[in-house]
Amino acid sequence: MHTIKSLMKQLEQLGIDSKGTMLVHSSMKSMGPVEGGAEAVLDAFTEYMKDGLLVLPTHTWSYINADNPRFYVDRSPSCVGILPELFRNRPGVVRSLHPTHSVAALGQDSIEFTNDDHRFDTPCARGSAWGKLLDRRATILLVGVDLKRNTFIHGVEEWVDIPGRLTDDHEKLYTVLPNGTEIPVPSRRHCGLSWSEHFCKVDEVLESKGAMHKGRLGDAIVRVCDAATVAKVITEMLKDNPDLFSDNNPLDH
Repeated sequence: MHTIKSLMKQLEQLGIDSKGTMLVHSSMKSMGPVEGGAEAVLDAFTEYMKDGLLVLPTHTWSYINADNPRFYVDRSPSCVGILPELFRNRPGVVRSLHPTHSVAALGQDSIEFTNDDHRFDTPCARGSAWGKLLDRRATILLVGVDLKRNTFIHGVEEWVDIPGRLTDDHEKLYTVLPNGTEIPVPSRRHCGLSWSEHFCKVDEVLESKGAMHKGRLGDAIVRVCDAATVAKVITEMLKDNPDLFSDNNPLDH
């Protein structure tokens, strides 16, 4: 049975900077039995990162759309797992205002980190929280999930301006604040193929280039990604081959 204490020890062994910025994509089930369950996992993350910034994605892209255009910051549930959903409701946690790709943050600079996302018309704009991960040289921790769940790579594709990734047209979406104020956020959407299904093809490359290493948290296999190095490696690969993630064909070595 894993405990808050044992999970924190593993985070330390993974080499995560407790005073830096860490974004976590997660599968709670993959971690095995934890004393105190999902809340204890969040306690471990929160305590470990108490001098830094802890971020979890609280996406709503699966159901916020033209037919259901209102994202309620305080009550629209996350569509990416139990940990983000529990985390966004914790005291002191700040949620960003992007209607489809919001994040929740706790700790150092949490308001500054989250306050710009609704000003952009794309899911992962360079000036949004996803770009700020790069500026802050954040750690991206993938707990029991693989690179297909690494939203940051969508950001890299967006910043390199790979064609065919986003709709040309905007959906009329709205972010609704807790006081009822509605903010129009016209949004382009990810489109076409499931590009993220092909992100795994760079797994070995990221490891070999020192952009990512693997370890364990609870029973889960985790990938510890350095956002800045991941961006550098993938940017170079995309500039060389814009169709990198258009298929699952093995990379040429």
